[in-house]
Amino acid sequence: MVEATDFKNAMSLLTSAVNVVTTTGESGRHGFTASAVCSVTDTPPTLLVCMNKSSRSHANFVENKVLCVNVLSAEQEHLSNVFASSKFSSEERFEQGKWSALETESPVLQDALVSFDCEIGQIQEVGTHTIFICPIVAIKKNQEDQALVYFNRAYHQVGETETA
Repeated sequence: MVEATDFKNAMSLLTSAVNVVTTTGESGRHGFTASAVCSVTDTPPTLLVCMNKSSRSHANFVENKVLCVNVLSAEQEHLSNVFASSKFSSEERFEQGKWSALETESPVLQDALVSFDCEIGQIQEVGTHTIFICPIVAIKKNQEDQALVYFNRAYHQVGETETA
């Protein structure tokens, strides 16, 4: 059996995009920082989003049944920290950045690298986390050319930069 610490140490070497995942609805507007996001299929376009069941906004995502995955650009490390910190209320988190909405009304970060507006189609609990299977209903892409990633327990920037 693999120990949790060994698993976490090994997973720290898996480079992941940094995302702020948001929701809105009867349960209010909420968000959290996530690296456990991936594509499932392109027909129909679907994402998988993992969320810790102990997260203070977990029940809100389950109740609202919609979410938006905002993929952060290289300059948005501060937003990742704000949405990961327990020091900020939901309202205070959304005071950072500029927000709009697409089909589901979930908050879309205006200058995110890309935003995937989704319905939560299926929910599966596995251990400490909930897996949301999310059909994509709208996409907003920006012209940023560098992404924020997390590798070996630190932020890094990746992507092409234009040379003058």
